[in-house]
Amino acid sequence: MTNKHVATPLVEFNRRLRWADADAAGRLHFPRIFEIIEEAESELLRGIEWPMDVRRKNYDFPRVHVECRFLRILALDAPFRLRLTVGKLGRSSIRYDYEVFDAGEELAIEGTMTVVVLQNGKPTEIPNALRAALNGETSDPRHVAQS
Repeated sequence: MTNKHVATPLVEFNRRLRWADADAAGRLHFPRIFEIIEEAESELLRGIEWPMDVRRKNYDFPRVHVECRFLRILALDAPFRLRLTVGKLGRSSIRYDYEVFDAGEELAIEGTMTVVVLQNGKPTEIPNALRAALNGETSDPRHVAQS
């Protein structure tokens, strides 16, 4: 099996700020950004074919650190673009970096979210196949979940 390096995985999507994500003033309700980031994380893991059943049975990924800088207001029904990338891989941690751009492509929100890989409730090394996929290395996708 030959591995080749490609671009680091990323997720990018375009949305409008939904009613459910807005506060009484019609702006992004600040904790909702973390739900949107978790949705992007799920899409990124799905994109590298890290199956949900493997994640549920063998590993947990609790959030241990989140940072968020709000630079511009996102208003109700306003379009925005979110970009999530893998920022750094530690021994047992994954840091995701994210940016949210408003309709004018101005940076509105930026931050990080760090998760720790747990197995049986204890930190464990990132499985080799997951590390390779998060580094942008491709291999036979049938082997991604087997580390």
